[in-house]
Amino acid sequence: MFTLHPCAPLLQLPHLSHYTFSRQSNHHPPFPTYAISIQNCFQPKTSLCTARASRNRSIKAQNLETEIEEESGDYDGDFEGEDEFSPRGRFRRREGEKDYDRDPEFAEILGSCLDDPEKARSKMEERLRKKRNKILHTKTGSAIPMEVKFNNFEFSNSYIWFEFYNIPLEKDVTLICNTIRSWHIVGRLGGCNSMNMQLSQSPLDKRPSYDAIQGANVTPTSFYNIGDLEIQYNLARIWVDIGTGEPLLLDILINALTQISSDYIGIKQVVFGGSEFENWREDLKAEDAGYSVHKI
Repeated sequence: MFTLHPCAPLLQLPHLSHYTFSRQSNHHPPFPTYAISIQNCFQPKTSLCTARASRNRSIKAQNLETEIEEESGDYDGDFEGEDEFSPRGRFRRREGEKDYDRDPEFAEILGSCLDDPEKARSKMEERLRKKRNKILHTKTGSAIPMEVKFNNFEFSNSYIWFEFYNIPLEKDVTLICNTIRSWHIVGRLGGCNSMNMQLSQSPLDKRPSYDAIQGANVTPTSFYNIGDLEIQYNLARIWVDIGTGEPLLLDILINALTQISSDYIGIKQVVFGGSEFENWREDLKAEDAGYSVHKI
């Protein structure tokens, strides 16, 4: 029989007790008893449930720390091949949505909101003043509506004339050219066919439906050809060959030019047709004299 004493300071040798055998009594000596004392050199052990709870708390703390780092954009792990519903895939999906958090100026303003609200307010007002031009765009066009006139316009061979209030700047010319170029591309692809307007002519109180067979059997329209934009001072012209008589094409161009005249550059009038215009000079071809050609 071994008796353990955990509080004993040192390891002691076993103590043996000897008994004498007696033939007369025919009694055997009892089994010897060993008293072993072992020094307690180990730390107290924690129960299994307590260890598991501590481990779970540690894992949750690590996951929370990782989640905070990844959402703030500091995680540089490799997310390739991760499922979009997994935690890493979710952080990868949010990566583009958290770019605004990387603005140090905005972070400084938010950090000072609780400590000094007045200081944060003044910083925000200063930020708005600096970036006002990027937030609000002042209209540089004309409040006077653009006039539209027709002068013997032929869809297959005519000029379109533009008269601006001022000489257009380079950015204004780029805007006009891009608008006309887009108008020509859509028209050349048959996108401005007034014979097939099923959705715009359908009742508003019903669910929209489109008949593909009807749309395919409509007579196609195409914008045949267009020239380059010529500019003389505050005047401009462009030659067009629309082909078929399609008034929807003209409506689209007029609507776009009306918005440009109101917001960006004032257009006094647009004239469809005619081989001559007020102050246009056919012999003026020098760039130094105010003439320029822009490819469409």
